[in-house]
Amino acid sequence: MLTKIQVARLDEIDRLGARTVTIGDREVAIFRLSDGTVRALENRCPHKAGRLSEGMVCGAAVHCPLHDWKIDLNSGQVREPDHGQVTVYETEIDEKDGAIYISL
Repeated sequence: MLTKIQVARLDEIDRLGARTVTIGDREVAIFRLSDGTVRALENRCPHKAGRLSEGMVCGAAVHCPLHDWKIDLNSGQVREPDHGQVTVYETEIDEKDGAIYISL
């Protein structure tokens, strides 16, 4: 069963910005894309555990700040020629108050 948790408000994250939240033993990176959509990923690159929240968002990918691995923000899949995967969390925005929720 999924649990929906409020993690931020839309106005707290700049476009192309990120925020980190810790839920239990999970560190989650929340990204706001240029079109205003929000994505949430495990905040750990599968290569050398770089903090993805510190990476640059480019289109629908975040570039790991350590070695520039590109991780797709929709699927969590590392783009070729590298390989790996990070956990993606479903996001929802409350249109009335801008609250951002993720499902665990």
